[in-house]
Amino acid sequence: MGRVVTAVVTYGDTCAGVIGPFQVDIPWWAEVEPVVAHLEEALGVHVVVLRLLTVEGSDGGRGGHVTYHVEALQPPGSLGTCDFVDDDHPLRLPWARPSGLRELFAWASRHVALTGRPEQRKTWNLAGLFRLPTADGPVWLKAIPPFAAAEPVAIAAMAQVAPELVPTVLASAPGRLLLADVPGRDCWEASLETVADVVRRLATAQARIDQPPHGLPDRRPETLSAAVRDLLDGPTGAQLSPEELRAAGRLQRRWEMLADCGLPDTVVHGDFHPGNWRCGGGSPVVLDFADAHLGNPVLDGLRAIDYLPVDRRRAAADAWIAAWSAARPRSRPAEALRIAEPLAHFAYAVRYQEFLDNIEPSERVYHLGDPVAVIRHALASRSAPGTGA
Repeated sequence: MGRVVTAVVTYGDTCAGVIGPFQVDIPWWAEVEPVVAHLEEALGVHVVVLRLLTVEGSDGGRGGHVTYHVEALQPPGSLGTCDFVDDDHPLRLPWARPSGLRELFAWASRHVALTGRPEQRKTWNLAGLFRLPTADGPVWLKAIPPFAAAEPVAIAAMAQVAPELVPTVLASAPGRLLLADVPGRDCWEASLETVADVVRRLATAQARIDQPPHGLPDRRPETLSAAVRDLLDGPTGAQLSPEELRAAGRLQRRWEMLADCGLPDTVVHGDFHPGNWRCGGGSPVVLDFADAHLGNPVLDGLRAIDYLPVDRRRAAADAWIAAWSAARPRSRPAEALRIAEPLAHFAYAVRYQEFLDNIEPSERVYHLGDPVAVIRHALASRSAPGTGA
């Protein structure tokens, strides 16, 4: 399954016209590399995709008919009539504006010597990702939103205790990172041995962080409990039935139960699934700390388990339990996994609502319905044995 694309092309303050619809093979809306390739061949000039405008016929994240705002970097010639007006929005992110991209690329060029133009790989409300050619090989430029500002802080904290676990940061500033290339592939097909190794190494590194750094969002159990309560009391809760609300309220007591399991508050990755592990020639590297925070590490253990194929989940759980049992002999990691299964979904509901509250309307389609959906996932998982609820 791919997606159908229409591009509204501008150059400066002028709308040059519309190209499309045309088909691309990769379905994910944020993956714009094939869109750029098609448009540059059609127009004969370099372009960048700025943002998503509309989506039709998709239930979220991929497929359907998507329309993008695209900026030509040289005059593209007339493509016919065009009545598009780019109304700015206060929540628009810098890499969704031509001026923001120019400034971003200028900053990167002060830190690495480019041998060609930046190549756009991905753009959406959570990140802009560009591959920069240099004489020493590719470098990755990542633009990040204010609600992911802790990513460089989290990587730096991990690098102090386990430098081989994280990518090398070449430079960073508010809203952007330059990262050394990590050759390889995403670890979706990771072996049992790789799964156990990555899970163990992250848990061991987290346990070694004596003093979590300043600048991490506070998502410790007591903070998340209050945030979930606000969700349930607000518009998200209004989408739930009275029975669902009562069941969600009963689950809230598990936050205190989790805090009693003896695991430390530490740097939590926040989205620790195999797609954010990079498998190459050496030990796998963990990428994308955009959701990093100060909190209970059980959320990372559960994220890995939840995303893995069924036949690999036991290996991840065993490795996580063994690592924390060794690092904190008086802790109860197995019990924490059982208690926190629905709480992890609650935590993602809070994060998805944060996305919705901080992105402009046209891109909220990426996350609409996610908070209530994951709360319902929490309710579906509440019957885990041995948790007392």
